[in-house]
Amino acid sequence: MIEFSELRPLRNPVMITAFEGWNDAAEAATDAIETLELAWHAEPIAEIDPEEYYDFQVNRPTVALIDGVSRRIAWPTSRLSIASPPESGRDVVLLRGLEPNMRWRTFCAELLDAAGRLGVTEVVNLGALLSDSPHSRPVPVTGSATDSAAARRLGLEQSHYEGPTGIVGVFNDACIQAGLPSVSLWAAVPHYVASPPCPKATLALLRHLEVVLDIPMPYGDLPELAIAWERGVDQLAEEDSEIAEYVRSLEQQKDDDDVPEGAGEAIAREFERYLRHRREGQS
Repeated sequence: MIEFSELRPLRNPVMITAFEGWNDAAEAATDAIETLELAWHAEPIAEIDPEEYYDFQVNRPTVALIDGVSRRIAWPTSRLSIASPPESGRDVVLLRGLEPNMRWRTFCAELLDAAGRLGVTEVVNLGALLSDSPHSRPVPVTGSATDSAAARRLGLEQSHYEGPTGIVGVFNDACIQAGLPSVSLWAAVPHYVASPPCPKATLALLRHLEVVLDIPMPYGDLPELAIAWERGVDQLAEEDSEIAEYVRSLEQQKDDDDVPEGAGEAIAREFERYLRHRREGQS
């Protein structure tokens, strides 16, 4: 059982999760959690005992010098923190973790127990995957919700993926089976630029998270970093004719796709969000 430090009562808390590893292409999902931790001054409250879930020969502990003299071991694990976003009437439980190497069902049960004791009313799981999407187009974000109606209401592109899954998919299913409303959001990272970071994918996740939770997200300098990242990939593609041709074929394929139903509503939501952030920046 996860042991918490002394806690204040939380206001209708939502849990947002991301896990390093298979679920975290270019570290876009965990970077989103880290962005929220820093911007919202999240307070660490607990961590999972890693002994039962991690293979330390796969995910090795690290050693660091303290004051240049003593050494401290940092064990790979999953950590919980809480934050109170400005202009929001609810608190957020942030989970930035590492995909476990074993006992996934027990791991999920422990997280669900922690969520219950914290009074969590819904969960949003963030992930990122490699795809054949072009870097020069908006990052596709697919997802799933408790039901298809909720997915449509949230403007999610319904995922039709079938195959191996990671801890994000397993925990999302565990939440649903436990009767805890849960949403998963997956950003598609271009596979030809898979090295972290990918600020454009991180930004896409935060923008969709803002819609799902109706909580203003702290984008910080992510919009500028996303533009710089895209320009950098443009330059790399220009230096290799084969890559440039491949990117053009992906762009053509993307542009030829039919406009999805409900795109007008999605554009309107995006414009409203832009105006809100602009007003906040001028205040």
